[in-house]
Amino acid sequence: MKNILIKLTLSLFLLSVVATSCDKGFEELNVNPTKANEIDPAFQFTYVLLQTSGERYENWRAVLIYSSTMIQHLAALPTYWSGDKYLYNAGYAASLFDRAYNNQVRDIVDLKYSLEKKMAEGEQVANLLAAVKIWRSVIFLRLTDLYGDIPYSEAGLGFLEGITKPKYDPQSEIYADMISEINEALSMFDAGQPTFGSADIIYGGDIDKWKKFGNSLLLRLGMRMSEVDAGTAQSTVSKALSGGIMAGMDDSAFIPHTDGPEGINRNGIGEVWLADGSQHMSKTFVDWMRNHGDPRLEILGSVPAGTPQKGLPNGYDATTIKEHPDTELESDGTVNMDQFSDVNPVLVTTASPMMIMSYAESELLAAEAAVRGWGGGDAETHYNNGVRAGIQQWGEIYDASTAVDDAAVDAYLAANPFDGSMQMVGEQLWAATFMNEYEAYNNYRRLGIPALVEVEYPDALPVTGGHMPRRLVYPQSEAAFNGDNLNAALSNQGINETDFGKILNYPVWWDK
Repeated sequence: MKNILIKLTLSLFLLSVVATSCDKGFEELNVNPTKANEIDPAFQFTYVLLQTSGERYENWRAVLIYSSTMIQHLAALPTYWSGDKYLYNAGYAASLFDRAYNNQVRDIVDLKYSLEKKMAEGEQVANLLAAVKIWRSVIFLRLTDLYGDIPYSEAGLGFLEGITKPKYDPQSEIYADMISEINEALSMFDAGQPTFGSADIIYGGDIDKWKKFGNSLLLRLGMRMSEVDAGTAQSTVSKALSGGIMAGMDDSAFIPHTDGPEGINRNGIGEVWLADGSQHMSKTFVDWMRNHGDPRLEILGSVPAGTPQKGLPNGYDATTIKEHPDTELESDGTVNMDQFSDVNPVLVTTASPMMIMSYAESELLAAEAAVRGWGGGDAETHYNNGVRAGIQQWGEIYDASTAVDDAAVDAYLAANPFDGSMQMVGEQLWAATFMNEYEAYNNYRRLGIPALVEVEYPDALPVTGGHMPRRLVYPQSEAAFNGDNLNAALSNQGINETDFGKILNYPVWWDK
């Protein structure tokens, strides 16, 4: 797979030049809206997959600075790590929205349009279009889960239909359409037609794996609605389970990366680790693993030889951390940050994979479905499978040096037997989605598990009142360029704020 990415690098660079020129040549494209469709769909698909993984910009801001610290997987002292302290930073909170709509959304919508045209003309592109439909849902699901109502039905149509100020669709309607789109995609797969082949850097054109991914994505969508629309949630989950979800580690959906060149070929989280060493494992996460005898503690955390794993508490800065009772001070009153666990560096390189949805997550969601009585078989079996996969995925997918053998997992499961509770499922979902921080944040907002203690950083109290943000915030530029549609969306969500930062406090539709 790495060789495929290396061979595609030049082509993807040329594609990025074309995409950039598309931004600069808006008038020309309005005259000839099919110009962008001249790009080879295979290269365009690879490009949009890599775009979805993201560059350093949005991974630094939306994934790490906000999601990972709010969910208390990581912690950091600098105040620019806004999520750690529940602060509002306009650019950081809007970073995914900005990058996704300017890149991922534009390109996946264009590719879908191109393939639908080819299919209408009789070309055998059913498998290509099915994969694109599923991936389009991946992109928009991430956006709506973090921002609520978003441009959806009219998004990405500036070049194709001249819609430069797209309306915002209600999240409930977006969910309904994504479920419909994924179901339609699943019905389209045809073993007798061509696939993306090696340009599909996730599954290599294996349509059976795409079907399992599509059903697992439906499972995620269904469970996300569990607290707001139980009827639709249950029917969606039941259909996903009967259709066949991920069955093993090699069904996991992740983006592979290489060490270079800089940009989307490299893992954006890994690039952050090259630029910023402020982040450490959170005390909450380290203590949870230690208290449960979790074998992940020694493979996820990294400390100097002979030093015990120790997490950094959330909600502190370089001054207040000295007051925490667990902090060891040097003789001159300074804090040696080496006492706090780093993330194991082999897991956050520029060549590390970027997880989109793991087999572990799929199994734990199936366990939750069984606990709720929504089918799927035995809850304990799914739970044990999910826990095992959540522990062993690091050695099998990320780096072999972090492998944990079956005996160690067996001992962990025996020491922490499943009691049939939602609490245990939720805690393991939290642990299994480490470094898939959007999902960790989403699951916490839905379930409220684990019971995180909110931070009370003084500077944040006027904005968030000492409560974890319930969403990220739209770009302030939207108020100037698409203000009428933005205001309609805010009104639809019951948001009446002149202070953009306070939008952080409003739950999205499914967060009840």
